[in-house]
Amino acid sequence: MITGTHAILYADDADAARAFLRDVLGLANVDAGGGWLVFRMPPAELGVHPAADLGAPGGRHELYLMCDDLTATMADLTAKGVEFTSPVTDAGWGLLTTLRVPGAGQLGLYEPRHAVAYDV
Repeated sequence: MITGTHAILYADDADAARAFLRDVLGLANVDAGGGWLVFRMPPAELGVHPAADLGAPGGRHELYLMCDDLTATMADLTAKGVEFTSPVTDAGWGLLTTLRVPGAGQLGLYEPRHAVAYDV
């Protein structure tokens, strides 16, 4: 039986990315040994999109964080020094932006307007 999802964020500076996730986003974590932190993620869901619709190759994967109120979440994270790397856009299915994860590039953040599956 499947009991969860383990996502991987590849980082050029894993220590900086881990510190950001722990100290700025406040994600609870466990030390799997030697400082290798594994973070508790919020409830999750998985969408499967046709690659051809986006002009993307099959096998490409993306990771987004979700929130109930994008404006409030951005204000809270901005106060913590988070850098947003794109303006908020209305994608129809939700309000979307991206934020910088030190040492690990960008991560999507959005307020969904679609039905969510993480609470079913």
